[in-house]
Amino acid sequence: MSRSAKAEAALALHRFGMGPRPGSIAAIEADPRGALLADLDRPATSELAAANLPSSAKAYRAVTDALAKRQAKAIVAKKEQDAKRLQMAEAPAMMEGAAQGTGEMAAKMAAEAVPDPGRRIYLEEARIRVAAALGAEIGFVERLVWFWSNHFCVSADKIRSMSGAYEREAIRPHVLGRFTDLLLAAEGHPAMLFYLDQTVSMGANSTAGLNRSRGLNENLAREILELHTLGVRTGYTQDDVIGFANILTGWTLVPPSDNPEHGGEFTFNPRLHEPGAQKVLGKSYEDETVEQGRAVLRDLAANPATASHVATKLARHFVADAPPPALLEKMSKAFLDTGGDLKQVARAMVSSDEAWKQPPAKLKRPGEWVVGMVRATGLTQTDPVRYTDGQVLLGEPLWRPPSPKGFPDDEASWIDGMGRRLDVANYFAERIAGRTDPQDVIETVLGSQVSPEVKQAVGRAESRQQALVLLFMSAEFQRR
Repeated sequence: MSRSAKAEAALALHRFGMGPRPGSIAAIEADPRGALLADLDRPATSELAAANLPSSAKAYRAVTDALAKRQAKAIVAKKEQDAKRLQMAEAPAMMEGAAQGTGEMAAKMAAEAVPDPGRRIYLEEARIRVAAALGAEIGFVERLVWFWSNHFCVSADKIRSMSGAYEREAIRPHVLGRFTDLLLAAEGHPAMLFYLDQTVSMGANSTAGLNRSRGLNENLAREILELHTLGVRTGYTQDDVIGFANILTGWTLVPPSDNPEHGGEFTFNPRLHEPGAQKVLGKSYEDETVEQGRAVLRDLAANPATASHVATKLARHFVADAPPPALLEKMSKAFLDTGGDLKQVARAMVSSDEAWKQPPAKLKRPGEWVVGMVRATGLTQTDPVRYTDGQVLLGEPLWRPPSPKGFPDDEASWIDGMGRRLDVANYFAERIAGRTDPQDVIETVLGSQVSPEVKQAVGRAESRQQALVLLFMSAEFQRR
């Protein structure tokens, strides 16, 4: 289908970027595809200005230390309160009206007096992440960060202190590099090891396994094969999962209680590692050090099934729920021909006509829609509490996917939440109506690329707030 230059620019910003900002359609309409390719080549475009944020290990230590202090203060407070009750036991008159369980109450109050650094760190990570999305000229690379963070997801419900730092440390540096490096960084990150219970896995015949009568946890090995590399039904067996799980034993993190300087960092503990060679996908891996696991990851990264799986997920996220086979073939070929160069895979996607021929019918996920809505107003900052609370309401809580599969990318998973989007749009429009003209958004942000029906509805609205809600809930904002 033929589109005007403005329509092509609008599609580029909605489909591949974070949505139009004031003047952005006009800025790229001369060459929308070239603008996307230039975004890939912009130096340090995936990095964040996060000098004030702690590393994942430091954040983990801070939260662990705070929890230990809370527990210690609770124990002391309960002992003191219980001692007072014993002293007063011989004076019944003094005990009249005294509440039962005052020791537990004192313990609770003492613990709550110690601040929890985890929430503060989480909110600051959220603030900087959203600011990057709002401030990006186009946002193609930022969308790639969001995609890969969801592909290799961890959950803040289980490891909140590390969730934002994990994305900064394991995902951002590699989204335009080699898939092998991204895979190694994600699977070896302490947040991933903790999230998928790798820290409790030990070989049945390892020193620790024999002494503790404990054994293998298959979670990490299974999710790497099924979700992160090959994909489901690609020929691996339960024996492959077990062999790979044995290879990964020993991948863990330094306990903060044992090492206050390096607690929370990755370490390979040979006492946990299953001895002997292991076989995965018909290949035997002899090395019994950390390199045994890294060798498997490198082989998985080079597997054609991984190329197909990655291409399908990328195209489904950016282009359509059912991507054109020709597009998948081009992206898979780019992956294999370049040794998994993710920048070249992204270039192949936006350079392919098939990626542009699909109508803008794909429903945006809640987080992308919210950022697109805010970008349209020209704002470059948002309250992280309000943002994260809104994401919970919309069913996509930040860094809290429902399972290791991450958040889904198909319309069926999100269409039932349109009523909640209306509530969020109405609340946001109420806050900005005094300084945001809906007609200005149509003309300078969307480049007049809205349907006549939307223009008419906005023009007939009874208030600015109502007009903005109609605009934010339109297909032009909801779909790409």
